Amino acid sequence: MTGFPEKKHWPMLIGGEWVDALDGSTADVITPIDRNVVIATVPQGKEADADRAVEAARAAFPAWAGLHFKERQKLLLRAADALEAKMEDLAQLTALDTGNALRTQARPEAQTLVDIFRYMGGVAGEVKGVTLPAGDEQLQYTRREPLGVVAGILPWNSPLMIAAFKTPAALAAGNTLVLKCAEDAPLTILEMGRIIADVFPAGVLNIVTGKGSVIGERLAVHPGVDKVSFTGSTGVGRHIAEIAGRRLAHSSMELGGKSPTIVFPDSDTDAVADQVVLTTRFARQGQSCTSGSRLFIHEDIYDSFLAKVVERVAAMKVGDPRDEASDIGAVNSAKQWNTIQNYIEIGESMEGVEIAYDGRKTLEAGEPGFYHAPIIFSRASNDWQTSKEEIFGPVLSVIPWSDADEVVEMANDNEYGLAAFVFSKDLDAALTTANRIESGWVQVNQGGGQVAGQSYGGYKQSGLGREASLEGMLEGFTQIKQINVKLG
Repeated sequence: MTGFPEKKHWPMLIGGEWVDALDGSTADVITPIDRNVVIATVPQGKEADADRAVEAARAAFPAWAGLHFKERQKLLLRAADALEAKMEDLAQLTALDTGNALRTQARPEAQTLVDIFRYMGGVAGEVKGVTLPAGDEQLQYTRREPLGVVAGILPWNSPLMIAAFKTPAALAAGNTLVLKCAEDAPLTILEMGRIIADVFPAGVLNIVTGKGSVIGERLAVHPGVDKVSFTGSTGVGRHIAEIAGRRLAHSSMELGGKSPTIVFPDSDTDAVADQVVLTTRFARQGQSCTSGSRLFIHEDIYDSFLAKVVERVAAMKVGDPRDEASDIGAVNSAKQWNTIQNYIEIGESMEGVEIAYDGRKTLEAGEPGFYHAPIIFSRASNDWQTSKEEIFGPVLSVIPWSDADEVVEMANDNEYGLAAFVFSKDLDAALTTANRIESGWVQVNQGGGQVAGQSYGGYKQSGLGREASLEGMLEGFTQIKQINVKLG
């Protein structure tokens, strides 16, 4: 495919108005499809722009928090309807903005956005307290109240999906919100705002652009921000949690992963191989924190099952993310392309490495886009750098195992604990293994993505808090007030 839309300027949303940065500065947005093409400009927001977004959110908070839940519910459902009507536009823009392939990733992201808006609208009335039976002379009850102003800091890999985790939950609970777009993929979030801005009162939803080290940092330390909800790398997440924690602000962190996929010897089937390929998240260029990037195959079926996986990966087409035939799109940026390439070179240098598949040999897509084909390192060691560190690219380490205790130990021998996948026809073995794995989300005999209503978040260095669920909304975006009343 060729051709790009005419470059245009996308302003920020603050207090119900579409505005530029106060100092007038802008930043170019290039598409991962072609590093030479600027598809848009956006404001290069600074600290003063963060301040006015927070002020707008604070001004809108009392009236929004004071609404009957049915009124917030109506608006969330109206927003879901508006987003649903524009899903294809959002998907097309996602492909252009992030490099995620239209068919395999961009459309599912847009659908997830709609689904979670609708889900959170449905559970808006569950923000409720309890009473304690304390006798006839006492009324003791709790209220779940919104935190106030929430700053949602978004990543570049799946911005619409991550915005879905934060935006409707925060709003359903009665908070107001400032979303900070990723520098490398701001357009889909600005378009989401354009679609639903008029649904909500001015200042309830604000969207800012700029560097994370500037406007994002200001939001994290701003005394008017009551909660920071961050999704991104573990390193940056630690920093954001630290600076927000200095003022005891609430925070939640959805961070990195190095997720294990464990295949038992009774699961050497085509159907399981199909699901295991889903766990790799190769259809998202491996740019997913839930990527099953460590594949543990039992020795008894190692060669046979790995051959099935390789056959399926080899059939995946890397190409223009706007092309319906593309299974795998473009890596987001030159920086990320170089990071992935560096890890591939490290993996190739490891003693005893076997390369089961190297898609670079048949890769047709290339410069000026940021395209990386999958590579599979076979008979890897769990202590290799490529097996321990999050690469955020289409790189798979395949590791043999023979003992259940051994494979659980290897799966848990990592600083991350976001996702895991277990495949066995023996449900006793599968569930016993799932229960032993130190991850916030374990899938058994399936490899798909998140769905509305599931509690999503990590153990260990993969983060703090939960999202995308009723529990996540209550835990992450409300606080409990206890009220005791003497009667009579």
